[in-house]
Amino acid sequence: MPLSHPSHRQDRRRAEVAVNPVFTREPVVIPRDRIPDGELDNDTAYQVVHDELMLDGNARLNLATFVTTWMEPKARDLMAECADKNMIDKDEYPRTADLEQRCVRMLADLWHAEDPAEATGCSTTGSSEACMLAGLALKRRWQHRRRAAGQPADRPNIVMGINVQVCWEKFANYWDVEARLVPMDGDRFHLTAEEAVRYCDENTIGVVAIMGSTFDGSYEPVAGICAALDRLHEEHGWDVPVHVDGASGAMIAPFCDADLEWDFRLPRVASINTSGHKYGLVYPGVGWVVWRDAAALPDDLVFRVNYLGGEMPTFALNFSRPGAQVVAQYYNFLRLGHDGYRRIQQYCRDVATDLARRIAGLGAFRLITDGSHLPVFAFTLADDETGYSVFDVSAALREQGWLVPAYTFPRNREDLAVLRIVVRNGFSHDLGDLLIDALERALPRLRGQDKPQHGRESAGFSHGADSPQAQHQPTS
Repeated sequence: MPLSHPSHRQDRRRAEVAVNPVFTREPVVIPRDRIPDGELDNDTAYQVVHDELMLDGNARLNLATFVTTWMEPKARDLMAECADKNMIDKDEYPRTADLEQRCVRMLADLWHAEDPAEATGCSTTGSSEACMLAGLALKRRWQHRRRAAGQPADRPNIVMGINVQVCWEKFANYWDVEARLVPMDGDRFHLTAEEAVRYCDENTIGVVAIMGSTFDGSYEPVAGICAALDRLHEEHGWDVPVHVDGASGAMIAPFCDADLEWDFRLPRVASINTSGHKYGLVYPGVGWVVWRDAAALPDDLVFRVNYLGGEMPTFALNFSRPGAQVVAQYYNFLRLGHDGYRRIQQYCRDVATDLARRIAGLGAFRLITDGSHLPVFAFTLADDETGYSVFDVSAALREQGWLVPAYTFPRNREDLAVLRIVVRNGFSHDLGDLLIDALERALPRLRGQDKPQHGRESAGFSHGADSPQAQHQPTS
């Protein structure tokens, strides 16, 4: 989560929150940064907080986030009913715990595990925690193999494209694993099979392949990466597993690209994660990680506790967390089924590809991707558009209520600045029409500028996966 740091802006802020004088039974000021001495009437407290939140953005117009911003009323009812349930307390809430395991088995089946009934996996607070757990399993398996062979196990590395989400750099940093980030090159914006094997050696704990890059929405070639690692194993004896970061794509590909092999159909894939609160269509707070079998998750990573009533195995970075999102995920699986998920995800893709085509047709932009993998696409300015920047476009759209992020690509392609649009459930063709209208209104003014007014320093969006410490060169 974002850290809280002192800001020079705080010096200009009032020390109290002003309360509308209509609440005559209450004090007219409330301390801003300390707990009040006395109590407030509940209606007044509600109104104060409600008013503070009025200037938050309109979630439907936020095309930056991948996170679900709409659920059905019945799903919201279930979440409200389960708001007090602690997911870790499986002895007190055995039915909630059983729903979690059903979801794990459903995902294992969706991702073609050999025996879904015996699947090993768990829910998490999101795909970032799921990635951390998968990375820990990769590291521990590698350590066990090295020590069993009498070899040193003190210099692990993990190979991934520089387009990975920042959670992977956090994993490498927090658990002393060298992050070998494969840079972009020319029009190659994600990891390829050839580049993956070039960065591997005997100390590589795994390769991370992404089903849906957050930079441009493209799938990485998981099957090709696995095939290249098979050849590497034959030539050098290095048995390098693959983790698939399917934060978004693991809930898109099974429904829209059923013939694409990227999951447990590939023997080298050891684990897969996804974000239930992205294209799993649940409100924020749930992710999933599944291992292909019990052997892929070393038992010495699993703790067993009995101080909540019964003995419970736990593998997580935190302990207590709400069960409501897990219940909502199970509701979605029942409510939508394969057909419902396919219909929703395909509609999102149809909206994305149509919107990409229409944006390209405006003549001011050049597509980087077109939304045909994830319903996400990136675009930049056409070569002859020189009087403004993508950051100016983002600012102009924000003036009309739209949140469309602008950012530069990472090392080796920092010259490329793009805008990106994420189409989620609830974003319709009609809203796409309104976005096109907003762009058409903004372009005449932007084209009238002599020079760009906003640069990369104005970007409010960062992937973060470009650490200066990750400068490793390929092994061959």
